[in-house]
Amino acid sequence: MRPFVLDRADSAASASSLGRQSGQGQTDATAQFLAGGTTQYDLMKLDVLRPQRLIDITALRKDHGGIDAGSDGLRLGAFAKMAAVAAHPAVLSDYPAIAESLQLAASSQLRNMATLGGNVLQRTRCTYYRDTSWAACNKRVPGSGCAALTGVNRNHAVLGVDGSCIAQYPGDWAVALIAFDATVDLAGPDGRRTVPFAAIHRPVSGQPHLETTLQPGEIITAFRVPAGPWTRRSAYVKVRDRASYEFAIASVAVALDMDGDVVRQARIGLGGMAYRPWRATAAEAVLAGKRLDAAAAEAAASVALDGAVTHGQNDYKPELGRRTIVRALMTAQTMTPATSTRGI
Repeated sequence: MRPFVLDRADSAASASSLGRQSGQGQTDATAQFLAGGTTQYDLMKLDVLRPQRLIDITALRKDHGGIDAGSDGLRLGAFAKMAAVAAHPAVLSDYPAIAESLQLAASSQLRNMATLGGNVLQRTRCTYYRDTSWAACNKRVPGSGCAALTGVNRNHAVLGVDGSCIAQYPGDWAVALIAFDATVDLAGPDGRRTVPFAAIHRPVSGQPHLETTLQPGEIITAFRVPAGPWTRRSAYVKVRDRASYEFAIASVAVALDMDGDVVRQARIGLGGMAYRPWRATAAEAVLAGKRLDAAAAEAAASVALDGAVTHGQNDYKPELGRRTIVRALMTAQTMTPATSTRGI
């Protein structure tokens, strides 16, 4: 690990002032924020991230670590720990897909340390990004190429990719956030603003080293999840190579508003298959006004993976994605307010 200067911020304003040169986790940023540190430390030890300054913002938890549930929805402080949110009674009963997405992430030790804000900003798990002996990685060295295109790409993305990068977004709870139309509260040098969660992560667009739309010095202070008739009838299904402490090769968050067995509105978020958290809006449209059965679920799943691009070892992913969508839809369909609280 290389030498660095450690600063500490005791408020969002001081963090923003200290972090004006931050790159929000970009590889070449000279200053970066530190909260739970569960990703930051790993990448610094691997010599992937080489910040000259770390800004410790853990003190902001006192003001931005709350968990509030009301009639209008959830307000989750960005410095709340993943484990605390996953175990919160209101989240378990009224937003099961959120609870499940957090319970199925990482390990219990990491969930006790990792913050919500840091989790959604975690970096890709691509081997070529995390191993500096590989020269060709556009995320790590812009313009150097993408070794994964013709290399080991079994776990890589099939949606939202281009020739500059096929890395998949590795997170779980972001998949639930995008399905629930969450918004994000931000604080920065230019003040505060609220944006849709779907606007936080950039498309690849030939510039995979630019991952988010956050401005220099800007931090996430809270996530807001609106209440709605679909929140209790929701589920998160994660497929992975082993039963614990593993990233998804396919995951789906589903939330349903039903009139009997007819879908009023469906919300579908995809993980493990896309470059960034992915909303399957075309699949949702297929289900609207339809009776939800296996045939309807399969039709929606087929549309959701239209346009998938594979690169050899990940040729299996579109079919796995379709099957995971069907499973998630049929799981959510069976849920009622009386049975929505489910442990993992």
